[in-house]
Parts: sequence; C-alpha cells; structure tokens
Amino acid sequence: MTFISYAQNFEDVRLWRALKFFENGFYIDIGANDPIHDSVTKAFYDRGWSGINVEPMQNFHDALRQQRPRDTTLQCIASDKPGEVTFYGIPGTGLSTADTVTAQQRRDLGLDVRSLTVKARTLTSICEEHATGREIHFLKIDVEGHEETVLRGMDFSRFRPWIILIETPFERDHTWEHLITDAGYSNVCFDGLNSYFLADEHLNLKPAFDMPPCQLDNFQLCLGHPFAHPVSPSEADAMAQISAATQRAEHAEAQLRAIQNNRAWRALQKLRNVLRRA
Repeated sequence: MTFISYAQNFEDVRLWRALKFFENGFYIDIGANDPIHDSVTKAFYDRGWSGINVEPMQNFHDALRQQRPRDTTLQCIASDKPGEVTFYGIPGTGLSTADTVTAQQRRDLGLDVRSLTVKARTLTSICEEHATGREIHFLKIDVEGHEETVLRGMDFSRFRPWIILIETPFERDHTWEHLITDAGYSNVCFDGLNSYFLADEHLNLKPAFDMPPCQLDNFQLCLGHPFAHPVSPSEADAMAQISAATQRAEHAEAQLRAIQNNRAWRALQKLRNVLRRA
C-alpha cells in the first residue's frame, strides 16, 4: 500500500521510515485532536497499529472513539498530578491549551477561548493502566505550551517510548528538554515544528532522521492536505472518506492475493478443476 501522509509537517513519514518494519505497533498521542486532519497516528492506525489517544475536547474525543475502535481514547489532559484543572478550549482548532499564558495570548489575538473544567492524569498513570508490558514505539506530545507539565508526570525509568516527538517553539527557547535528555534520550532532529528524541537503547534508528522526507519514502499526501491543494472542510471530509474506502479496498485485495497464493488454496483449486473434468 502507498503510504498516505496525514500529518501536518510529514511527522508520520519520518516515523514510518524508522518503524515500518514493525507490525501491530503501539503509540501514545497526547493532544490527539482530530482522528484524520493533521493526525500523526492516522496512517499507523490504517496499517494495523493501535494506541492511546489523550484528548479533552468533546468533539475530537467523540470522533476518535467512533473512528478508532482499536485505540484507547481518554477524555482528559496529561499533567504532573491528577485532579481537575481549567482547560482553555478553542473550538474547531488544534490550539486549545492548559497553559494560562498561552490562552491569554490567544485571547489577545481575538480567538474564541472558552474555559472548561477537565480531568487531569499523569502520563505514568495512563501507561500503568493501558501500556504495562507493551513496547511504546512512539510518544507524540502536542499540548500548546503545556509540555513541561506533561513530561514531569512521566516516569521514563519505567516506560521507555522508542521515539518521542514534541511540538517545539521555532525559537527553541523551551525549558523542558533536560527532562528528556536526563532520562536517557538524545535529540536527533528538529523539523521546524517538532523535536524528535531517541531512547539511547534505540539509537540504531538515528539514520532514519538524517534527511527530510523525500521521493525515496514513496508517500503521497492525503486528499485535502494543505501542502497539496487547499479545499473546504466539507470537501476534505468527503475526500478523506474516499481515501479510507480506497485503502480498505487495497487492503482487501492484498488479503485476497495472499489467500490465492496460499498453498492450500492452490491445492483446492486444482481439486476443483479435477472434479469439473470428471
């Protein structure tokens, strides 16, 4: 199957280059947002992967529950301690945040920022409940200024994602990076939007991050991707449905070819031909 990229900045292409040899992999998506548009995990889910989605906004949470039945989708935020917190939702966008400073900056820009009360959990507790005994192939964090608080709630000595990618200010003036590097991770790439970290025990994957996505990756942008051709939201939804149906058809054809190439299938066909001639 041709790799279809849904992510905002080719994040899924970079990750697939490193992880495409692993079947039925596992991811954690903190700030999952929409299940299709700008999704880092959509292409992986389509290839049989599954994981944990953490998403506090009701509409995105409901869409993820509906469209990702293999995933575990939690309506909460990841933080450094459990409880209830104020969350600043910006409907219809991926700009919602738990960070008060970021929320005020977006109010000043005229955005519709709405204060909500949401549940908070530590990333450690989420992993204890839903990822114990599993390899976490990648952890994606996109929380609009709330990164340090998320990281302080994770025990990296117990749970070791192979790859961590975190949305990072272009100025790279963040203060949280030591929380990852001190835990045995190396910063291997900055793509202008995200920083990528590899666990020291998986530094053999570093060559996958040495060059940007290119023709050799054999990928296509999803229909409606802003880098390809801008379309209206309704057109993008229709195109996404067509793309999903096409991928399901390609998968079914691949399964049929596998069955037809099976030795038992070929023997059955030969027997049928003999019986027809008898």
